[in-house]
Amino acid sequence: MPSHADPRVLVGRESFDDAGVFVLRDDLALVQTVDFFAPIVDDPYEFGQIAAANALSDVFAMGGEPLTALAIVGFPSGRLPMSVLTDILRGAQDKVREAGATLVGGHSIIDEELKFGLSVTGQADPRRLLTNAAARVGDLLVLTKPLGTGLLATAAKQDRLDDAGTVALYAAMRTLNATASRAALAADLRCATDVTGFGLLGHGSHIARASDVTLRIRGRALPELPGARSLWHAGVRTGGAERNESFVAPLADWSAADPADVALALDPQTSGGLLLAVPPDRAEGYLSTVAGSVVIGAVEPRGAVPLVLE
Repeated sequence: MPSHADPRVLVGRESFDDAGVFVLRDDLALVQTVDFFAPIVDDPYEFGQIAAANALSDVFAMGGEPLTALAIVGFPSGRLPMSVLTDILRGAQDKVREAGATLVGGHSIIDEELKFGLSVTGQADPRRLLTNAAARVGDLLVLTKPLGTGLLATAAKQDRLDDAGTVALYAAMRTLNATASRAALAADLRCATDVTGFGLLGHGSHIARASDVTLRIRGRALPELPGARSLWHAGVRTGGAERNESFVAPLADWSAADPADVALALDPQTSGGLLLAVPPDRAEGYLSTVAGSVVIGAVEPRGAVPLVLE
C-alpha cells in the first residue's frame, strides 16, 4: 500500500510494531490496535476473556494504557444460541474492565464461522513509548510468559491435553500484560513487543530488523507451558508453526538448536507474553517485579542473520 506521511503518526505500519501511535500533544498520544480470531477454546466466557486479553496486549506492548474497546463479532446465528455470544461478550467485558478500560460498543455480522475480537484505543506518553526499534547491543532479552499455547490448544482439540495442561493454558492466555508493561515503563525500558501469532522468532525478527541488531536466543532457556515440548515430540503440529517456519527460516540460524526448542520458538501464541530488551543493570529489578519473567538471550551487533537460536 502507498504510504501517506503524517507527522502526527509516531508509529505506523512500516516497522511491523504492535499498534499505531498518533500524537495529540507533546505528552499525549493515542495507541490504536485491532485483533480478532476464531475460538481457540470451547468455553465461550473463557474465549471472550482470551480474545480481549490478546487485543489489549498490543496497547500494553507499546507502553500504553487501554481506554476504550469496541467488540468485533462474526456470529453464525442460525447454528449457535445467542447465549454463546452473551457469554463471550461478558468474558470480554470483564477482562476489559480488569485492564482499566471500558467496552463502549461494537459491530456484529452474521457469519459462517464464529469470530470475535476487539478494536482498542489507549493512551501513552509519546516520550516514553515501548517500541520494537529500541533494542541496543548488550541488552538482555526477557520473556514474560511461557511458550506453547499453539501446541497445547491443538492438543486440546485432539483430546490429548490433560486437566493440568488445560488449566495452565487458559490461565496463561487470559493473563493481561499490564504488569509487565507498567514495570517496563517504571524501569525506563524502551523496547518491547508481544509474542502472538508469528511466534517468538517471528516477533523477534521485527525487533531485530527495526533495531538493526541480531538477537541470540538460548533454546533451553525458553519457558514452556506444561508438556509443550513433550507434545511436539508426541507428534502434535500446528499449521501456524509451519507458516512461521517458512517466514522466519531465511532470517534465522537454528542449526545448533534442539528441534523441540525450534518448534517452541516457532509456535504461534495467543495472548502471549512480552519480549523485552533490558539493559543488564536493570534486569534483576525487572525480573523480581514481573512473576514468571526469564532471560532467554541477548542483543548483539547485526550479524549474518537477524536471529540465532542455539
